[in-house]
Amino acid sequence: MSKERLIYLPLGGAGEIGMNAYVYGWGKPGHERLILVDLGVTFPDMDTTPGVNLIMPDISYLKERADRLEAIFITHAHEDHVGAVGLLWPELRAPVHARAFTGHLAQLKLEEAGHSADAVNIVGAWPEAVEAGPFRVSFLPISHSIPESAGLVIETPAGRIVHTGDFKLDPKPGVGEGWDPALWRKATEGRVRALVCDSTNVFSPHPGRSEADLVEPIAKLVAEVPHMMVATTFASNVARVKTLAEAGHAAGREVCLLGRAMRRMIEAAIRTGVIADFPRTITPEDARDLPRERLMLIVTGSQGERRAASAQLARGGPYLGLQMAEGDTFLFSSKTIPGNERGVGRVHNAFSEMGVDVVAEDDRYHVSGHANRPDLETMHALVDPEVVIPMHGEHRHLREHVKLAEANGRAALLVVNGAMADLSGAKARIVEHVDADRVYLDGNVLIGALDGVVRDRIRLALNGHVIVNVILEDDEPLGEPWVETFGLAETGRSGAPLAEVLEADLGQFLMRAERKTLRNDDSLEKDLKRIVRKTAENEIGHKPEITIVVSRLEG
Repeated sequence: MSKERLIYLPLGGAGEIGMNAYVYGWGKPGHERLILVDLGVTFPDMDTTPGVNLIMPDISYLKERADRLEAIFITHAHEDHVGAVGLLWPELRAPVHARAFTGHLAQLKLEEAGHSADAVNIVGAWPEAVEAGPFRVSFLPISHSIPESAGLVIETPAGRIVHTGDFKLDPKPGVGEGWDPALWRKATEGRVRALVCDSTNVFSPHPGRSEADLVEPIAKLVAEVPHMMVATTFASNVARVKTLAEAGHAAGREVCLLGRAMRRMIEAAIRTGVIADFPRTITPEDARDLPRERLMLIVTGSQGERRAASAQLARGGPYLGLQMAEGDTFLFSSKTIPGNERGVGRVHNAFSEMGVDVVAEDDRYHVSGHANRPDLETMHALVDPEVVIPMHGEHRHLREHVKLAEANGRAALLVVNGAMADLSGAKARIVEHVDADRVYLDGNVLIGALDGVVRDRIRLALNGHVIVNVILEDDEPLGEPWVETFGLAETGRSGAPLAEVLEADLGQFLMRAERKTLRNDDSLEKDLKRIVRKTAENEIGHKPEITIVVSRLEG
């Protein structure tokens, strides 16, 4: 086939919320010129990815075609859209384009990873455009829960694509541009081949609320609290942090920000001109000397993150010299992301045990940053695409979004990670599939999901570990074997120490073993493992992971 085509290929973010990475391409099959939209991360959990720092999309498809990758475009500065830039950009080496606030944070990520910030180009809003091979891309301002979010208008030889990025229809977001339907109508007028659209809140039936709706309730709450007021929200929600700080000042309180991520976001917003009048803050050292009723802390950790300020305060001891006490109030001005319930619940309960009043999951003090179901219909109608392609959502979100579009008489296509859609024909369709796995940052090393490291770690956590040490001299046992156990009960059904029972059974085997068995390491290891599993299962009901160490001394 020699006919040129327009392709769309999500490598992350389509079938999950997080780890966004979307590829567009134009050209002959197998020779398309490519662009990448977003390069984000998602976060691990102890059940499925113990010990992992971050999770990123596997970009092997792009790495193998790096000579055809024209550019990377970042829609906004949330970690699930920009978080992997510093770690994965070296494998791609394509220019990165973003608006000022997002670009500043992307530059910091590159510098922290030891790369030049010069790879990031700061781009103005539509109608300014970037030429990237066969593509012409503009950043179209849209409201979200972080400043300077943008959808993308992507002009291609096969027609225009509108990629919404994360968005909500908020005319008064507090910080950054509000939803401007006239601007969007003008920028997208004419034929739109595809609308690639946020699906996060497709199940929410009511129109989304504005950030402005929170100003009065938050101010009232902060004014009425008798003792120290502490609030947490997403650090990237600069508008919310500003609302909280202004409420603190209006109530006669000094405001202190706790958490590196929050200070970093506010500093970035000030440096890039997103905000010019953030309320005055004080240092933790100055906050220590103030009466509690005159103090307001705004802290990181709205999702129960173990190292964030909220969790540190929940442990009961002083954190940077500041400590919670009975009668204080802690506000979660946020929604718990699915999967984080246990971590957030632990923080809630720890504060409750201290006598702290916790205010959480209250719609008076939080609004979502994503478009609800009626707002998605508004976007569909305004852009009026030939096909709607849902993205940014779990599979159930994508599927429901397809149903929503089709119920309104629109064509829609469900495209999940690894599925390549051809958008250039009369009807969009899936034409290929590529591997779209995950890559883990484990310490300071990138490992593949199929490398077995995390799988082995989970098995060790579930099953425990036994190490058997055996010394042979001239193919004869030298002394008794000795055993070390980890993560297993010390005593079993017999009442004797497990290690001693294992050593006795292994010793009996070695004394009876034939010379040909003792001479062959593979055969010996197999037999020793069989004995450990059988004995351990009889004693404690577990089949542990086993390491056999055979040392041979030359006579």
